[in-house]
Amino acid sequence: MSTLDGRFVALSECLVAKGHRLEMGAAAVPGIHYNLTGDGTMYVGDNPPIVLAPHTLIVVPPNVPFRIEVAVADSESPTLKTVDGRVHTISTEGIKRFIAGEGAPDLIMICGFFTASYGHAADLFCTLTTPIVEQFDASDELDQKFRRALSELVVQEVGAGAMSAALLKQVLVTLLRRSLVTLNTWVERFSIISDPQIARAFAEMASNPGAAHTIRSLAQCACLSRSAFMARFAAVMGRPPMIVLRELRMRQAAKHLKVNTLSIGQVARNVGYASRSSFVRAFRGVYGRDPSAYRDHVKQARVA
Repeated sequence: MSTLDGRFVALSECLVAKGHRLEMGAAAVPGIHYNLTGDGTMYVGDNPPIVLAPHTLIVVPPNVPFRIEVAVADSESPTLKTVDGRVHTISTEGIKRFIAGEGAPDLIMICGFFTASYGHAADLFCTLTTPIVEQFDASDELDQKFRRALSELVVQEVGAGAMSAALLKQVLVTLLRRSLVTLNTWVERFSIISDPQIARAFAEMASNPGAAHTIRSLAQCACLSRSAFMARFAAVMGRPPMIVLRELRMRQAAKHLKVNTLSIGQVARNVGYASRSSFVRAFRGVYGRDPSAYRDHVKQARVA
């Protein structure tokens, strides 16, 4: 983890009262948001809604807008009043606040934007396309780290930038540890931070699993010989590169099948298989059932 580097670009507070919706625009860098208190719902781009409870942490992909909603329980009128956070802001005590609603807020969230990289590789979250969601609790003390980071950026004393960067790293390490326990699919990003050359190759695979990747092309991406690349990749990831590529492709295929708009042949081609039968065998090997059966299972689960 010594090669992990990060810094907050900006930190602020989002305050939302019941019956309101706070609209936030997209940022060029990823966002990290921690719900301090209150319950609500967060929508990130076109992704499914995220239930917000105290100590919910969300990482929002770059260039994706989001909104926070706090409904009124048992309300006869479900309509929420929308506030554009990009134009409705105030600054008090040196803290920038985005406010939706008057009076005491029912939900308070620290909203930040940040960069995180490892070695000389690309940004750790540059290829993130869907939000990362983890539920923590008070004992994790992440709320204290976010508050301290916010205070450091406000006072701007000597070393404030270094202190806030150190706090961000603590948050990311805590996020890593939690993801290793919950086995979230994005954890591979952290598994490779010790080897930037392997990280570059993995980022190429993860950003476009359906491309015609080969050991040779991936080794060239990593600036390594074929044998050195295979050995180092297996040492870092615990599996050969083609096995990891197959798993990435199957994850992408599963996402396509859940949408239920593409034929099995189209899904196969999108994830890099020219042969439908080869794709079906590979998918069955990972998910234990044929793609069509997987799609039917997902459809039945939604109905239930």
